[in-house]
This record gives sequence, C-alpha cells and structure tokens, in this order.
Amino acid sequence: MIIIASSSYGILSTIVKLAMGAGYSAGEAITSQYIFGFLLMLIIMLIKEREIPRINRDGAIILFFAGLFTAMTGIVYGQALIYLPASLAVVMLFQFTWIGTFIDCALKRRLPSRIESISLFILFVGTILAAGVIDADLSSIPLKGWILGLLSALSFAIFIQFNARQVEGVSNISRAFIISIIALTVISFVLNPEIIWNGKLASGLWVHGLALGLFGIVLPIILFSIAAPKVGGALTSILSAMELPVAVIVSVIVLHESLTVLQVLGIVFVLLGMTLPTYLSRR
Repeated sequence: MIIIASSSYGILSTIVKLAMGAGYSAGEAITSQYIFGFLLMLIIMLIKEREIPRINRDGAIILFFAGLFTAMTGIVYGQALIYLPASLAVVMLFQFTWIGTFIDCALKRRLPSRIESISLFILFVGTILAAGVIDADLSSIPLKGWILGLLSALSFAIFIQFNARQVEGVSNISRAFIISIIALTVISFVLNPEIIWNGKLASGLWVHGLALGLFGIVLPIILFSIAAPKVGGALTSILSAMELPVAVIVSVIVLHESLTVLQVLGIVFVLLGMTLPTYLSRR
C-alpha cells in the first residue's frame, strides 16, 4: 500500500506540468488539488461514514500536524520549483528518505540499522542518476532554492511520521477526511483560493484538479493511513522512494520527455534500495 500511495504522488508532477501547459500556474494547480481532494473525501465520507468520530486530544494533535504538513509539503515544494530545475527539485524532495529514517531513529532512540544505511545510500545514488542532474550546471542556483528544496523534504518526512501514528477510534476514511480539511484550510491562506470565484476552476482547471485531488490527496492519504502505522516511519520513508521512478516513467510516457541510460540505471538503483530492507528482513 505504501508503494501504491507513493506511486500516486509520482503522477502529480506530470499533471501539474499539463496544467501549466494549459495556462495555469503551479500555485493554481496545487490549490485545485486540495479543493478537489477535500470534495472527493467529503463524498466518500458521506457515503461510508456520515459522521466524524470523537477524537481525543492526542489524536487531534496527530491529525492536525498530518494535515498541516500535507499542505506545507505542497506549498514549499511549489516554491522550490520557482528557483530550482524540476529535476533538481525532485532530488531535493527525495532527501526525505534519509531525513525520515533519522527522525524515526531519534524518536525511538536508536541508530539506523546496517540494512537501512545501505538502502539509503543506494536510494541516494539512484535518485541522483534517475533525476538526470549529473551533467546539470548548478552554479546559478540561489541559496533560497536549496533551502526550500530541503524544507520540502523535511516537511514530507514529518508528514510520514505523523501518518505512521495510530489514532484510536478513527477510521482511515475519517482520518483522511479530517486531514484534507486541515490541509485545504492551510492552502487557502497561502496559495490561490481566488480560483474558486475568478472562473479559472470552472474554465478547465477542474479537470487537472480532479486528477490531482485523487492521486495527491485521496489515494495516498487513505493508503498511508492504513499501512504506515503497521510498517513504521523508517520503512515507510524508504518504500516511498517509489515516487521517483513513477514520476520519471509517467513523464516519459505522457510528456514524451527523453530517458537516458543513466536514468534507467537510477530507477534500478531506487527499486533495489526500496526492496532491500523487506527482502533481507524476511530471510
């Protein structure tokens, strides 16, 4: 389920590029994602649950920060794209793999296992290769771009940690619905809520927003809510690396972007780094 959830995230960059190609800004596309994510979760909630369960104080804190960092990841990553090439922005975002593992180790007061360390190293090499930044000129990139890129990784790593915590008495659908409300509220104060009343949402942006809401809110949050508490924050961070190979493959198929031998090798490395902990733990 973690792999499916992260694969859903991998589709988003292509949908955002399609929206930008249609004349919309990245901020407008991301805002539409959270609007339709909330609407889709509202429909599911009305069909399956029909009422929000009572939540204790600890559960409310977990859900609040899960929603907050869901929104913050979208906001900061969108800002990073202003200063960074898309390929480098992906590399910076994917630092969440080792950041998430280290956060999990710090919370549990342990050191990363040898398997985790080897896996993270393989993932890092694979990310660099798959994103195609080896031959890129990075001298003109401002410090602000690097900082925003790392902040997007930190935000996503924290999101994973809160999603790895169980909330008693709250179903996965209710959990996803509450997270979507909080995320939409945060996004509305920061990005482009005016798309609701300026006509852009109805003029065609809704098509991209619907796809972004499904693959960026509904599927990943529900699936993360189900699986992350069972596998833990460290392994969730590692398995979430599936996002990058999917992002590269979808961009090649849909946007007809070129794919080099090094990128293919990078995808193989990422898949190896993902499967290594699970394979060795079963031996």
